[in-house]
Amino acid sequence: MREVAIAGDGIRLGQFLKLADLVDSGGDVKPLLAAGLVQVNGEVDERRGRQLRCGDVVTVAGVEVRVA
Repeated sequence: MREVAIAGDGIRLGQFLKLADLVDSGGDVKPLLAAGLVQVNGEVDERRGRQLRCGDVVTVAGVEVRVA
């Protein structure tokens, strides 16, 4: 599992998806979330503004990335 470091205490899900190169642009985030293709800690999440903390695991299309 790949880890992606963030600056600060937390980051929003939409921003993290871009930072981790799981999407090409911010416009790609909304359709993925709406289709239920994004999981946070094993549960589907559709909130682009969800706050992630270190240790959270985001999964998109079978690719897992941990917030570090």
